[in-house]
Amino acid sequence: MRGTVIAEVSVVPVGTGSTGLSHFVAACLDAVEDKKNISYQLTPMGTVLEGTLEEVLKAIQAMHEVPFSRGASRVVTWVKIDDRRDKQSTMTGKVESVVRLRQTGGPRKKC
Repeated sequence: MRGTVIAEVSVVPVGTGSTGLSHFVAACLDAVEDKKNISYQLTPMGTVLEGTLEEVLKAIQAMHEVPFSRGASRVVTWVKIDDRRDKQSTMTGKVESVVRLRQTGGPRKKC
């Protein structure tokens, strides 16, 4: 069963002459907003995307290109993809599952 994937992406321009990256992050999110079939959530350390694998990969490529269009000569992009095919999975569902477990005091395995 192919369906929705969840991916976390972090795009880092290298050698920009500044430690501030917020304007790059904002521009990367603008590139994602153009994608109709992608949901996203900005986090302090990256962006989580949700959609079909094909659409998510297109969005990641668009995000990766943004710093180059703004003058960066080098970009490092980290990607993690959760492609679960035994049942549907969503960003919200993954978080709610952990919250429910913590609220009910349900079974936890030792780490």
